[in-house]
Amino acid sequence: MKRRILALAGLLVAFAAPAAFAVDIQEVTSPRGIKAWLVEDKSTPVIALSFSFEGGTATEPEARKGVTGLMATMLTDGAGTLPASAFRLREEDTSASLGFGTSSDRLSGSLRVLTANRDQGFELLRSALVEPRFDTDMLDQRRAQLLSGLNQSEQRPAAVAERRLMAVMFAGHPYGRSMADRAETLKAMTQDDLKARAAQLLVRHGLIVAAVGDIDAAELGRQLDRTFAALPMGAAQPVLPEWVPPGKARTIVIERPVPQSAVRMAMPGVARDDPDWYPALVLAHILGGGQQSRLFTEVREKRGLAYSISAGMRTSAKAALMTISTGNANEHVAEALRLIRLELVRLRTEGVGAEELSDAKTYLSGSLALSLDSSGAIAGLLHSLQVDRLPRDILDRRAGLIAAVTAEDVNRVARRLLRDENITTVVVGKPAGVIGDP
Repeated sequence: MKRRILALAGLLVAFAAPAAFAVDIQEVTSPRGIKAWLVEDKSTPVIALSFSFEGGTATEPEARKGVTGLMATMLTDGAGTLPASAFRLREEDTSASLGFGTSSDRLSGSLRVLTANRDQGFELLRSALVEPRFDTDMLDQRRAQLLSGLNQSEQRPAAVAERRLMAVMFAGHPYGRSMADRAETLKAMTQDDLKARAAQLLVRHGLIVAAVGDIDAAELGRQLDRTFAALPMGAAQPVLPEWVPPGKARTIVIERPVPQSAVRMAMPGVARDDPDWYPALVLAHILGGGQQSRLFTEVREKRGLAYSISAGMRTSAKAALMTISTGNANEHVAEALRLIRLELVRLRTEGVGAEELSDAKTYLSGSLALSLDSSGAIAGLLHSLQVDRLPRDILDRRAGLIAAVTAEDVNRVARRLLRDENITTVVVGKPAGVIGDP
């Protein structure tokens, strides 16, 4: 099974796969008008579904911060006539795996089920979406778990650094909403709050679905109607405001009595639909995408100043960031920051070399297959493509788009992004020689 999935993944990123071997991504429309992308694979008796609804944590009411995540967690804590224990037992008996999660923009879910049990698996999903119970005993249990998790995260420098970075980068925007008092809103959460949030988000408007595995278009259409058609059509979620990036650089130090500091840096990035997306992807890899990257080489390999260091792109509906993450012994933080900033300046002023450009393009062209090690991962990729509003043939063209990136493309994006005045830095620990801005 795994060999077959890896073979399929390899097709997705082949450098110049003949048209006859291109992955067939079908667009399926059910009899009741529900759309989905499908990659059919009859070689293994498994079906994977990845789906999401419009609206996430950024649109939840200020007085109900945390309601979306709590609601999502409880969608598998009983539905219809089945309380939580019976629902979990039915999942086990069906050999199905069902889960939900949230982001700033969307409420997402997944289903994995054997072909022989597909009716039972899709019925469990339908029940979770249409008939969630939100029983008070499970509400109390999940609330306690979330509050415990919040308390534990306050002890983790990396989590504290991440939250503060987002709060600063998105100050005044819903993406940067402070979660410092989320514990208080969670304590006050009621069953009615969960039901109200579910009614807002679990609607057909804005629904995105992807399927991979042992199911054809006709059967998928039937299951889509069976699963989602009972949901109300609903309306569009509130439109988030446009993001205005911070106007100046800032360094923030949050003292914690720990031997190693967590460092997070961010600057405005490139949106997924920006013409510079692929040059930015190559730039991020050259900067901190692996063990051959500049940051890994200069900060960790040559000088041993970091336990880990990486750079990457993050995108959401209203914002894009280029981020750098590292962890350093307190006495090494100042020197690590100096080297990181030096590499940013070097990339911006001197540009990229021919060999590192070639290596980055080769890696990025072939690396996607390594992450697609299951039908669920492939379904997740198809789902992400739809969220990003990309065409179905983008996988056929991806390698060519990466190959077409030139040194001047990367250098132009470096000059655009890697600017000292754009960088926000957060350090959590007791870093020697690092002073935060007022």
